[in-house]
Amino acid sequence: MAVARTPGHGPLAGVRVVELAGIGPGPFAGMLLADLGADVVRVDRPHGSGLAINPEYDVTNRNKRSVIVDLKAEDGPARVLDLVGRADVLIEGYRPGVAERLGVGPETCHARNPALVYGRMTGWGQEGPLAPRAGHDIAYIALTGTLGMIGDPDAPPAIPANLVGDYAGGSLYLVVGILAALHHARATGVGQVVDAAIVDGAAHLASMIHGMLAAGSWQDRRRANLLDGGCPFYGTYETADGQYMAVGALEQQFYEEFVQLLGVEDQASAREDVAHWGALREVVAARFKTRTRDEWTAVFEGSDACVAPVLSLREAPAHPHLAARGTFTNHGGLTQPAPAPRFSVTHTSVRSGPAQPGADTADVARDWDVPRLLQDGD
Repeated sequence: MAVARTPGHGPLAGVRVVELAGIGPGPFAGMLLADLGADVVRVDRPHGSGLAINPEYDVTNRNKRSVIVDLKAEDGPARVLDLVGRADVLIEGYRPGVAERLGVGPETCHARNPALVYGRMTGWGQEGPLAPRAGHDIAYIALTGTLGMIGDPDAPPAIPANLVGDYAGGSLYLVVGILAALHHARATGVGQVVDAAIVDGAAHLASMIHGMLAAGSWQDRRRANLLDGGCPFYGTYETADGQYMAVGALEQQFYEEFVQLLGVEDQASAREDVAHWGALREVVAARFKTRTRDEWTAVFEGSDACVAPVLSLREAPAHPHLAARGTFTNHGGLTQPAPAPRFSVTHTSVRSGPAQPGADTADVARDWDVPRLLQDGD
């Protein structure tokens, strides 16, 4: 496997971020900023974050540094505010009102640092009837209609891990908001609060589909549409060895190449007729069942048929294309996705492994000039 070789610190070098420890989308957002070169200091709790994984393997804490502060201790808020005074960005993922009760809410932080970008990561948002309630990715995408789009119509909706809600609808939107607010703060000296709610982001991700729904070109049910598995030339098919191939031959020229290589061109002329999609799917499925995944991969190698093997997480890093690009990298013996996207000048890299709780207190206290971090009690 090729290793991504991108020395440097990225386009956010010099940006300082305080991340109040949490799980899920907040830490992932912090990792994105750290991968882009920001100096991200994670403020860990004395007794851990609650994530059931050994911190040595928590890739979302790579490229960060960690200090331990007990925000419930008498001097805890003051120690965090010392960091805030030196920071450009703060990330927190508490329920609404918790940061305020802990003494590190937006008003208090902006009193210390008016230019601070205060990023708030929640599922339900800072306001609305569900704002104070607990939740997880699956509930957020369920309420937005996103979960209901995915899967077979005769089975429960398929769960897309926590990628669509936590990370796509949550972390990515938080980072976009933070970078936009940081641009504004650098231009004006005025910071602000970024309210990133997973329900907002997950709903926003479906903007195109809502447009198609309004236009009458999307049916409000599963596996009945062009992009949800309802279309026979956009879906997955089992092979002879129980593996799968993914097909995305949407455009006519790609479709023609697909059916020719599959060997069913004489049975595949009615692709525009939705009423014949079921029959076409049966033809394609039967044909894929005649060979193994590797054999079909070889058939479609080098073509524009838009067909790819469905790989597992362990298989993916060894794929020739991903290996050639260095899409995955190995740092400290841990294989993981390399930073993305890539930059032609301000290269990014995995500079350090997952931050261990409290391991960087002395260095951060020195580099950020916050001596109060070194008080007894850490």
